Amino acid sequence: MPEPKIKPRLPKGMRDFLPQEMLKREHVFSVVREVFHLYGFEPLQTPVLELTETLMGKYGEDAEKLIFNAQHPGGKEELSLRYDLTVPLARVVGQYQNEITLPFKRYQLSPVWRAERPQRGRYREFYQCDADIVGIKDMSADAEILGVIVTALKRLGFLQFNVKINNRKLLTGMGQFSGVPDSQLGDLYRSVDKFDKIGADGVKGELLTRGIDNEAIGRMMDLIQSRQEGLENLDYLQSVMGDIPAAAEGIRELRELAGHLSAAYISMENYEFDFTMVRGLGYYTGPIFETVITEPNLGSVTGGGRYDNLIGLFRKDSLPTTGTSLGIERIIDLMSELNLYPAHLGGTVVQLLVTVFGDETRIESTKLAAELRAQGVRTELYMEDKNLGKQFQHADKKGIPLVAILGTDEIYQGVVKLKRLKDGEEVSVERGAAAETIQTLLEQPI
Repeated sequence: MPEPKIKPRLPKGMRDFLPQEMLKREHVFSVVREVFHLYGFEPLQTPVLELTETLMGKYGEDAEKLIFNAQHPGGKEELSLRYDLTVPLARVVGQYQNEITLPFKRYQLSPVWRAERPQRGRYREFYQCDADIVGIKDMSADAEILGVIVTALKRLGFLQFNVKINNRKLLTGMGQFSGVPDSQLGDLYRSVDKFDKIGADGVKGELLTRGIDNEAIGRMMDLIQSRQEGLENLDYLQSVMGDIPAAAEGIRELRELAGHLSAAYISMENYEFDFTMVRGLGYYTGPIFETVITEPNLGSVTGGGRYDNLIGLFRKDSLPTTGTSLGIERIIDLMSELNLYPAHLGGTVVQLLVTVFGDETRIESTKLAAELRAQGVRTELYMEDKNLGKQFQHADKKGIPLVAILGTDEIYQGVVKLKRLKDGEEVSVERGAAAETIQTLLEQPI
């Protein structure tokens, strides 16, 4: 009795990426990696699975409900799929203290897993792209992170974007100045974090329901909605609450950060101080950043900040750390939406198809393919026994731009005929010059 057929399908929230989509993803990955290397960041890879105890207690109760457990039969260790790339970094720094040289500048581009409810743009498996600097206390490290963000987005083709910068110490100082009890500062952050979604009135209403005094809310709203040019925003806040230690420290850090950004030629056209921006995770301790695409308004594509205490969970003394996560999946989607992929990025990596007339020419076609590959031409050798028309159809369907024709006449004459499919351009060249001519045909505008 034949075995029943299995219906091919994916688990919810998971995706396959066929070659055409993978070429786009690899393009983005390649550009971003190049920027990381440009700034001196080095690659790190961590396991898909971590000990459950490594992950739990780091993200907050709501987030930890989304961690996938991955126990195997009879296993004594409790294991979970990694939820992000930040906690694994902290574990690595704590575990390899003798092998890692500080400052440690690392990037990681890897999948993570979250038990989200699958919906448009939200998946259970997706890639994260992080860059972090461990071991530098002053704001030069934060400026390096912001430089990476600005450079990567520009190189990918984004022209209109804005890096929003705030500081958790400053937010704490604002709350204290406004009269919000320390015990309710967490509630304050959670409400202000929704400013973009629910607006000022929505934030006020939510703070009232959380039991925060109306006068305190009014003072706080005046501060976070301050909108003045450049460093004038910081001047204003300093004049109002410069005697609050947390606020003074936050303002000092932002001034220092602005100085480093100016020295690195990062224009204020690409960033602003936005005191309504909070960032949800509780482990941030200083500057925080979030990047939004502004024209058209397409929302956030990066987020990050300084978290000086997290690594201390894995070693005797903590280390100052700052970093960012590029929303690589969202960036990939937006590049399609904004038509930012290079025109030459077709549906295949193959540049040329070598055709085969029959058994009598196959050996020479195989030799030609090997010769071209040795010279760097990405070459596919046709391997089925089909007529020339079918071979051309194969090249056209795959998006292969050039076809090499090598019949008995061409073999006898020591030449190869090259045809560009988009416009029918056809030339015959000596085999030794084929690779150079192929490059010319690929580069010529049509």
